[in-house]
Amino acid sequence: MANHYAHNHLHDHDHGDRDNHGRAFVIAIALNMFFVVVEFTYGFIANSTALMADAGHNLSDVLGLLLAWGAAILTRQAPNKRYTYGLRSTSILAALANAMLLLVACGAIAWEAIQRFSQSPVVAGLTVTLVAGIGIVINGLSAWLFVKGSKGDLNIRGAYLHMAADAAVSLGVVIAGIAMMVTGWYWLDPVVSLMIVAVIVIGTWGLLRESVQLALSAVPAHIDVSAVETYLRQCPGVVDIHDLHIWGMSTTESALTVHLVMPEGHPSDAFMDDIMCTLKELFSVQHSTLQVEQGTTNHVCALHAGAAAN
Repeated sequence: MANHYAHNHLHDHDHGDRDNHGRAFVIAIALNMFFVVVEFTYGFIANSTALMADAGHNLSDVLGLLLAWGAAILTRQAPNKRYTYGLRSTSILAALANAMLLLVACGAIAWEAIQRFSQSPVVAGLTVTLVAGIGIVINGLSAWLFVKGSKGDLNIRGAYLHMAADAAVSLGVVIAGIAMMVTGWYWLDPVVSLMIVAVIVIGTWGLLRESVQLALSAVPAHIDVSAVETYLRQCPGVVDIHDLHIWGMSTTESALTVHLVMPEGHPSDAFMDDIMCTLKELFSVQHSTLQVEQGTTNHVCALHAGAAAN
């Protein structure tokens, strides 16, 4: 029996992307913190629940950005004797926390909006429209900063979704502000607040589902387990495989362990390296652990249903 371990680390250009994310977080946090103060102040002056609710949501986004940024920094920590994979999984926890934070904010916004339906106060539509217009610019710019990283990182995608949703919400508030000025229908303010809730919940649901799956060590959504298994079984000299496990180490990196049954024994280090290189290039599995067995004894995974009886 021979064990072969490999840890394929990120290329150097990934570090540059992470540095860009750091700058993106600083700019987005500063812009949104400034806007939270402006939006809440003018929301209070204009007596607009929609503005104050959106300010509260934006504040949760600032906290979410801080969580995501902290996780992005922690994922770069080197492994040690206690955390042998480093702190990569903090990005999963941050994505999960972000989703939960948004849902809590939704509950608060919805509760306040429903209470407003019983008595809709006069709202300064012009102030609401102007402040929300500023929000479109700030949130749109913040979302743009995370567009590139959102495609391959659930943690960064959480930040991107927050900012993109905020831009859309601000647009809705602008429309409501104009409508209130034209019609005098101040009940539109709590209606828009509930629309804000709907937009946030819809945008957050996917993030919550994927982050929970990763937290439970599920196979990352972009990896086809059947395709991985087929590839491994077709490798020269492999007659069977078992104990195949694939999970997300972070929101950007995946790991795999598998037992390869090879009656002729360990082929060569180069052969094993080729398998791990293919797993990385074709299936985005950055960290692979391959165990070779000759099949002379019956190996049963400790998680297998029949393992306890053996």
